[in-house]
Amino acid sequence: MASPDAENGCWNKFRALPHNIWNKVVEKANKAKKMGKDDPKKIIHSLKVGLAITLVSLFFYFKPTYDGFGVSAMWAVLTVIVVFEYSVGATLGRGLNRMLATLVGSALGFGAHWLATHSGKTGEPILIAIFVFIFAGIVTFIRFLPEMKARYDYGLLILMLTFCLISVSGYRDDEVIHMAHKRVTTIIIGSITSVVICILICPVWIGEDLHKLVAGNLEKLGNFLEGFGSECFRTSEGGQANNANKSFLQGYKSILSSKSSEETMANLARWEPCHGRFRFRHPWKQYLKIGTLARICAYKVEALNCHLHSETQTPMEMRIKIQDMCTKISSESGKALKELATTVKTMTKSSLVETHIANSKQAAEALKSLLKTGLWEDALILEIIPAATVASLLIDIITCTEKIAESVQELALLAHFKSPNTHQPQHLLHRGTIQPVSDGSNHVVVIDMQGSE
Repeated sequence: MASPDAENGCWNKFRALPHNIWNKVVEKANKAKKMGKDDPKKIIHSLKVGLAITLVSLFFYFKPTYDGFGVSAMWAVLTVIVVFEYSVGATLGRGLNRMLATLVGSALGFGAHWLATHSGKTGEPILIAIFVFIFAGIVTFIRFLPEMKARYDYGLLILMLTFCLISVSGYRDDEVIHMAHKRVTTIIIGSITSVVICILICPVWIGEDLHKLVAGNLEKLGNFLEGFGSECFRTSEGGQANNANKSFLQGYKSILSSKSSEETMANLARWEPCHGRFRFRHPWKQYLKIGTLARICAYKVEALNCHLHSETQTPMEMRIKIQDMCTKISSESGKALKELATTVKTMTKSSLVETHIANSKQAAEALKSLLKTGLWEDALILEIIPAATVASLLIDIITCTEKIAESVQELALLAHFKSPNTHQPQHLLHRGTIQPVSDGSNHVVVIDMQGSE
């Protein structure tokens, strides 16, 4: 028999069960409330999905539409459920993939059924099986191609499903044309409903999110580099830096793992129509190029960040000699990257990037000249490595910044960025003559200006 203590423990757990469940419910509700406050678009998206499903469900509620489509009207509901995504690009991509794949798959399935029926009762199932085997194998192999998998994987899956459904079902159902027609029609209705609601009601443009992501990544790199010089040499000088505002030292880390999200967003953005500042056939691939270069720069920044926590340090007198040049390179490179981020964000060209890059190159040349002198003669090799590593990384970052600037300039050309607002030139004073005029005891100087308009 169970001991009294064990029975009391089980009873206490049972009595506390409703309270624990209620606490879990409250905790989840608070998290959901916080998520809704942080991103109200998620609440709007949920309402949009509910509205779309409600609209296509009307096929069941009204007798005329139900008599026309019957149970096949459920395909419209299923289409909304699988097609409606958070962003316009994702919804439009899945909707077009599903509509075109259903249309082509139905046509091919009907063609396979027609050929099979003309081969006799014995040959019909054999021929259908051969068609299904060949078609499914080819489509499955095509799905492995990277360019097809990135944009058309869902469409190829629906194409294979529709072909098999129409061709195989037609063996037992003579009304194969009517079945294919109802499937195509209901899927088109569901897809169009999803796309229209997604675009017209508080649309979420994935292209705009990609645009902000790339600009934000460049800004994070710029923030790190702007603060690295003072942070590095302050901590190296023996004083502990203030930990109050160190977020800029960690902001770049998200760039290291942004490749997959950038590629997904770029593929979905290509489905979106022109909107706002983004024209038709906007160069989304160029954002991937900028993102790749930003990640290369971020890996070098990661190495610089590791130096801040390195136990091996260069002697103070050597650090002081390279401090100004390293700080200059880091600061100017950071300013250039932040200016590039502003260029991408505002879609306005900037003339300050070249100036910052030129300043960083000038400091790099001075640093190289210093490194070629007898700076390291009396130092141990282990004491030299950290400073030499920092100098080498900073010089490499200048090259990365140049490549990013070239890619941004290419994006500005392809996307037709606006030119910077130039100040109106002031009218210069020239060809003036000074004529002294005497009027009694008062001397007056008259300036006769002859300026050209």
